[in-house]
Amino acid sequence: MLEPSPKVDELARRVIGAAIEVHRHLGPGFIESTYQRALEIELQMQEIPHQREASMEVLYKGNTVGRSSLDFLVDRELVVELKAVESIAPIHQAQVISYLQASKLQLGLIINFNVPVLKEGIKRIVLTSFA
Repeated sequence: MLEPSPKVDELARRVIGAAIEVHRHLGPGFIESTYQRALEIELQMQEIPHQREASMEVLYKGNTVGRSSLDFLVDRELVVELKAVESIAPIHQAQVISYLQASKLQLGLIINFNVPVLKEGIKRIVLTSFA
């Protein structure tokens, strides 16, 4: 299994730390957009380069067939998808895998804020092939 570069792993660690800070202050129970705005503020405060709602082309056989929006693209190397749901479902994982394939990036995080302890709501997804 291919592992992300140390730089991308460090970005992921920093984003998780920022998300823990947000969760520590807000706790579970809010809608996703509330956490998205709070995480954006925390990423700015921690000087973590990011783009909120980063637009991405969806290609089919070399043709643009649509656009998608990532919750966060961190330093152009890490996909971060936020949730405020009962639990992370297989469709959420499939969504991030599709984003990784489309963006040709290797690491994505799903962060579900609707949990008592945030570490229970974090899913790390590594794209192992670029098929």
